[in-house]
Amino acid sequence: MKIYWSPLAVERLEEIYEYISNDNVSAAQNLIENIFDKVESLADNSERGRIVPESNREDVRELFEGEYRIIYKLESKKLFVLTIRNFKQLLPEEDLE
Repeated sequence: MKIYWSPLAVERLEEIYEYISNDNVSAAQNLIENIFDKVESLADNSERGRIVPESNREDVRELFEGEYRIIYKLESKKLFVLTIRNFKQLLPEEDLE
């Protein structure tokens, strides 16, 4: 399965890294690596994430890494990482497009 990152997901990763690295660079690096590893693991079993409750669409799913939601969309043999959000944050509907 081919994995694509949306510009929003990349932007969110950069924001998360900057925020955490202000206190702990090592923790920020580890979190980003873990997020990438978790996304890469979806290539073998893309449907293992749960359906995003806010969307109720079977093709939009999420996995958790620490306190972050990795939200992705499935299309045929493609996986699109849509966004990364802290689980305490509201998920705007436009993030699911």
